[in-house]
Amino acid sequence: MQRPGFVERIQQAGAIGYVILALGAAALGVVIERLVVLGRVRRGMRQQQAANVPQADNPLGRLRIIERDNPGDDAETLGLKLDQGVLQEAPRLRRLLPALAVCATAAPLLGLLGTVAGMIETFQAMTLFGAGDPKLVAGGISLALVATELGLLVAIPILLLHSWLHGTSNRLMHSLDEEVAAIVARREAHAAAG
Repeated sequence: MQRPGFVERIQQAGAIGYVILALGAAALGVVIERLVVLGRVRRGMRQQQAANVPQADNPLGRLRIIERDNPGDDAETLGLKLDQGVLQEAPRLRRLLPALAVCATAAPLLGLLGTVAGMIETFQAMTLFGAGDPKLVAGGISLALVATELGLLVAIPILLLHSWLHGTSNRLMHSLDEEVAAIVARREAHAAAG
């Protein structure tokens, strides 16, 4: 019994298989971009925590610049400005993550579409030629299921990577929120002492 290779499997899935692979390639590009960007942001924030001078090349530094540039503001006003700064950082940290979630959702659905199309084709062939040959029926059903398999093989890693990247961006946002609370507390303590 001959087992088809990877390329033959993709060819069996037809046009929908190529669409699923293109979707997977696009998602892989998004994952790589997000890994690079979030890694760079995390390194910049760690370096900023150790530095005394705020740098504008990372979100934490930009928050510290807001603190530095508003020395006369009371704690509440400064807190509002810092909250606005955090809100401006959120789109940069979460960029393209919704698109990655869409890819993870669309891949198995495309696979299901390919399976349904393949099953329809198999049943049409059975209607025309009869179901006398079990190999013909089994082969047609096997071909139909290849699209679902391909959709799941693409969707599962995308879903796992999306979850991990989303968690990473949430941790970075949480660090920024903690910094805002620390800056406001320092300003309140300074106002109470002065």
